[in-house]
Amino acid sequence: MQIQTEWEGRSFSITYGEMATQANGAVLVRYADTVVLATAVMSPEEIPGIDFMPLTVEYREMSYAVGKIPGGFFKREMGRPSDKEVVTARLIDRPLRPLFPKGFLREVQIITTVLSADQENDPDVLAIIGASAALIISDIPFYVPIAAVRIGRKNGEWIINPTRSQLTESELNLVVAGNEEGVVMVEGDAQFVPEDTILEAIFVGYEALKPILKLQKELQKTAGKSKIEIIIPQKLNDLVTKLERYLPLIEESLSIPEKLPRNRRLSQIFAQAVQEMSLNEEFLPQAKLIFEDFERKLIREKILKGKRIDGRGLKDIRPIQCEVGILPRTHGSAIFKRGETQVLAVTTLGTTEDEQKIDALYGDSFKSFMVHYNFLPYCVGEVRPLRGPSRREIGHGFLAERALKPIIPREEEFPYTIRVVSEVLESNGSSSMATVCSGCLSLMDAGIPVKKPIAGIAMGLVKENDNIAILSDILGEEDHCGDMDFKLAGSREGVTAIQMDIKIEGISKDILHQALIQAREGRLFILDRMEAVLPAPKTSISPHAPKVSIIEIPPEKIANLIGPGGKVIKDIMAKTGVNIDIKETGKVHIVSHSEEQLKKAIEMVKQVTQEVEEGRLYIGKVKRIMDFGALVEILPGTVGLVHVSELDYKRVNKVSDILKEGDEVLVRVLKIEKDGKIKLSRKAALSPSLNLRKKGEYRY
Repeated sequence: MQIQTEWEGRSFSITYGEMATQANGAVLVRYADTVVLATAVMSPEEIPGIDFMPLTVEYREMSYAVGKIPGGFFKREMGRPSDKEVVTARLIDRPLRPLFPKGFLREVQIITTVLSADQENDPDVLAIIGASAALIISDIPFYVPIAAVRIGRKNGEWIINPTRSQLTESELNLVVAGNEEGVVMVEGDAQFVPEDTILEAIFVGYEALKPILKLQKELQKTAGKSKIEIIIPQKLNDLVTKLERYLPLIEESLSIPEKLPRNRRLSQIFAQAVQEMSLNEEFLPQAKLIFEDFERKLIREKILKGKRIDGRGLKDIRPIQCEVGILPRTHGSAIFKRGETQVLAVTTLGTTEDEQKIDALYGDSFKSFMVHYNFLPYCVGEVRPLRGPSRREIGHGFLAERALKPIIPREEEFPYTIRVVSEVLESNGSSSMATVCSGCLSLMDAGIPVKKPIAGIAMGLVKENDNIAILSDILGEEDHCGDMDFKLAGSREGVTAIQMDIKIEGISKDILHQALIQAREGRLFILDRMEAVLPAPKTSISPHAPKVSIIEIPPEKIANLIGPGGKVIKDIMAKTGVNIDIKETGKVHIVSHSEEQLKKAIEMVKQVTQEVEEGRLYIGKVKRIMDFGALVEILPGTVGLVHVSELDYKRVNKVSDILKEGDEVLVRVLKIEKDGKIKLSRKAALSPSLNLRKKGEYRY
């Protein structure tokens, strides 16, 4: 069975009941020629002993979707997911997770698989819609559908669901998700776009996704199963009543401004309650949930009265400390500390050999700017095993990378591969935005000519009916207890990255507008503190960094530079100690740790690859003597003929009377024929007043 509609000039359809029928819910979503299978499965029983909703979301891109066979030894997918797959899985998860009902503790797994990709319509938006549709028609207690849309903008015109080719010219790339109540998620990047334009983009997107919400409602009526019932045991209601007597102690602990002492005191109160109430182990997870719910309600009440648990007002930014150049051997380093969140960022400069190769559905590409985010257990005072980067770490690094990428200079201006590593040293709220701040400072400390400084801030929201509080620079507890986590990064001129998750059913335009204004105020405050420490990039790169230069040569001259069997390029590298990488386009990357040797190599490459000019003088080497003239190499691999009549003003009987093989001879280029043959003249170069060293002349 299938339902379909036209969506922004392309056919959109949802097919159900034909594939993966043993899943609780499964749909096939198609937009143009991009097809995604989305499935939702629920465990038959609740998982005992847990205090969270066990939802897992997977997104996988299959190589066959674009007619490719996977690379690597095993020639198959389903290994470690790519960063793109991880980021998209998080994109699906974030708008769905808050909409499951409280008290639902069965395991749910959502798997979205890209079956076909037309390489123009990104499957990520379809995967979000598909996950929602699969849940809506299942018996899993997920009641309200969500939809998503991508928004671009070019020349002041909005583009709904821009294709990949359109996005290359767009100043904005925004994914907006929403339900009938309003916007629930926003994520994207921009080229210094003003806040008012961002706000307009979000609600242009919200209007554009409404037809897909309507389609899912029709699907729910036609194919939706009855939802399972969630029963709250009476014993849990009794547990709530018993734990209420600890509310005064919880409230008292929330007056402790520091995170770790506050958390220790809360843990002591919970342990005291468990002991005094003689709680069975069976009820410990539920008791913990109730205890945390009390904590959440008290924090929210406090915020709505205008005071936060660390004593700040709603708009106040925590104390900021910045320091740059703290590591002696790295290329750039900076620490950014905001309250109890502290991040060390280290910048490393590399060459084209250090670029990351990306093997994706859209073809191979190379990435020359990377941000990697590390969140080790000591930053929150915990002990846990070290593994590879978590989904959260990959997602936060990707967000910071999006924020910083618009300020990175073009390859022509700064021909380096750049890697920024963020080490979270302390964490109490918005370490990803602290990564943006420290990352920007470390780039500037490395002497990278960034376009302008960037800062990031995380905003929060507490909403109870008409009582609303918007928070600047949120703490970890405020994120956990609040209704919104809104991260925004940008310069003084505009926004470069945005990520917003709404934990209630929707958010109004007025609230979002106020949050954007308040975020800008906070961002400018942070930029002031950063620029007081380092107002502009350092004027030179670290002496420990490689020296890189790019020169362009005509592609037809690549063979000259390489030489027979690589002789010419090997000779240049041997004499200068540089590394040379030649691209098919004619770009030549020269890398050295010595400025002097770099300049020497550049001059040698230019000599080897320069174009022959008519009328110009050259000192060449005689390669061969013939009866009618001499072949003279005027540039490496470039040979011209000096006819016997052009050897001298007087008559020459034998060429060997004037020239011998191996001689150096001054010649002038008379003519370059259409077929590339070069006519040279020794006679035209002879002049008693000629200055062989005058500017512009070339000696080989």
